[in-house]
Amino acid sequence: MAFRKSRYDMFDDFFYDMFDDPFFTRQTERNIPQLMRTDILEKDGHYLLEIELPGYTRDDIKAELKDGYLTILVQKQEALEEKEEKTRFVRKERYTGSMKRSFYVGEKVTEHDIQAGFQNGILKVIVNKPKPRELEDGRKLIPIL
Repeated sequence: MAFRKSRYDMFDDFFYDMFDDPFFTRQTERNIPQLMRTDILEKDGHYLLEIELPGYTRDDIKAELKDGYLTILVQKQEALEEKEEKTRFVRKERYTGSMKRSFYVGEKVTEHDIQAGFQNGILKVIVNKPKPRELEDGRKLIPIL
């Protein structure tokens, strides 16, 4: 999103130049998803997902399990504030709206295999690995016709 000058004055020029700096517009940052960054760890028979959701509250987050996919949905509404007539945004970068991300956890996983907690802007989700079926020790004879 490019910043557009509405009229030429010293402040517009200052903010335009400041946010046009490579620090704010690096090419690599444009290609990396900035929302819902996730680390996935495997430990002691479960997976741990740590999802960054800064600025959200527990009420903004929903988790759903369907057809082997765990979907995390977050939604934040913009707070409507009354602004003075002379006030305008020079730049607005905080995200409002909704986003979702899905993770395949397997069709054998149920909602009882998943626990989640949210603290300090990090959603931690523990997904227990499904236990492998035990092999039967007894032999079974197959009739030959």
